Amino acid sequence: MTTHSSATPAKTAPGRFFEDFAVGDVIRHATPRTVTAGDVSLYTALYGSRFALQSSDAFAESVGHPRAPVDDLLVFHIVFGKTVPDVSINAVANLGYAACRFLAPVYPGDTLTAVSEVIGLKENSNGETGVVYVRSTGFNREGEAVLDYVRWVMVRKRDKASPAPAEVVPSLPRVVAPDALGDACPIIDRDAYDTVLAGSPFRFDDYAVGEKIDHVDGMTVEEAEHQIATRLYQNTAKVHFDLHHQAQGRFGKRLIYGGHVISLARALSFNGLGNAFHLTAINAGRHVAPLFAGDTVFAWSEVLDKAELAGRDDVGALRLRMIATKNKPCADYPLKSGEDYDPAVILDLDLWVLLPR
Repeated sequence: MTTHSSATPAKTAPGRFFEDFAVGDVIRHATPRTVTAGDVSLYTALYGSRFALQSSDAFAESVGHPRAPVDDLLVFHIVFGKTVPDVSINAVANLGYAACRFLAPVYPGDTLTAVSEVIGLKENSNGETGVVYVRSTGFNREGEAVLDYVRWVMVRKRDKASPAPAEVVPSLPRVVAPDALGDACPIIDRDAYDTVLAGSPFRFDDYAVGEKIDHVDGMTVEEAEHQIATRLYQNTAKVHFDLHHQAQGRFGKRLIYGGHVISLARALSFNGLGNAFHLTAINAGRHVAPLFAGDTVFAWSEVLDKAELAGRDDVGALRLRMIATKNKPCADYPLKSGEDYDPAVILDLDLWVLLPR
């Protein structure tokens, strides 16, 4: 008969708390994920994205891709989801993003893995939480980096009395420089790019710095949708699924994953930016306020900058500020209310997109 000592290590784990992180830690995340055509179809069903390049093998092949690439944000969410059990399972909130670059195209059949490095720590003044900064990188089966980004997240402490670590706050670029944008978009045949099939006549040169675009349409989020979406990414954060846990928390209900809002805003942006077929970088991002099931998301964008890319005459880059709101259409471009954000604003995102020249 086999007996078990009371000292046998637990088979389950509560995840890392703030005290469990140290600057320089490198974390290899579990569960490689092969992206399939089924994932792509489900992503489309959840958000209704209509960008032609990601929707049609024939369209993608006509401009030079071997087939339709996986939506950039689906790649982001899958890589992000790998990191959650090790980085933010005990998070209070995901605070922001910076220096996110899409580095290589991903196609159905590719397998993604993720690695994170802790690059900063800062305990909060309440002594109950701290901010963890990580740089996460997604790789394909060949070991090629397809995505990297920095995010910072507020994580609970296990023991309020534990000593604070030395404060390290990394210096991060405000904007990804145009010459540092990744190679996730191969050179395309701009003459073969069919704007009728793409759904918009407006190319790179048709946009002006300072222009604001109301994306007009709204999308109401249902409880099942955001949970299915977050499971699609294998994101295990309790705040999105565990109603029993959340009923005792600040809001009393499940929070919608912030990335769900990003994908909704990106899908809505098709109306006005239908040829912005590739999201090439996220310069910065902030989840301004939470979103809950039953809320309706709207979005608008402002063109902050334009850039021609060295050695390329097929595409140009637009830097956009994309704002998402809840339960308030964006005809008047809601953003500020006095010194603070308008109460309707839920997302403030700074990004680069590519359009055909």
